[in-house]
Amino acid sequence: HQDHRHARVSVPSTEDRLEISALLYRYARAVDGKDWTLYRSVFTDDAVIDYSSAGAICGSRDEVADWLATGFAAIPMSMHYITNIEILSYAGDSATVRAMFYNPMQLPGMTEMSYCGGYYHHELVRTGDGWRSRDLREENAWFTNPPGSA
Repeated sequence: HQDHRHARVSVPSTEDRLEISALLYRYARAVDGKDWTLYRSVFTDDAVIDYSSAGAICGSRDEVADWLATGFAAIPMSMHYITNIEILSYAGDSATVRAMFYNPMQLPGMTEMSYCGGYYHHELVRTGDGWRSRDLREENAWFTNPPGSA
């Protein structure tokens, strides 16, 4: 008896590529729309999310979602563009994904717009509800007008 999960060719199908892209776009819509239920749905229950490169929180899905809900309540506008989605490794039911982000935002108390960009590093798993991120690490590459620079 052969385990078919390991027999799969390790190239993602077009369907998987589209579903993974849709997951990352849903993440952006959740953050920008301040929809923290939708945000939680992007991740597994036991996910770890690390925004420490931007000087923010690292923690469990629920810790981070609660932190964002509090912090983003004061942010009038943010818009995450997620591009250059690359599936770096794929094993049928898991994938390592890197995507670029560009994020213009209006921060509280700042007259000028702020902008940041970098990479999202996701460890994804296929669940009964589709692809989910079990590990997200933000790699902030640059930040123009960061918080506290006014």
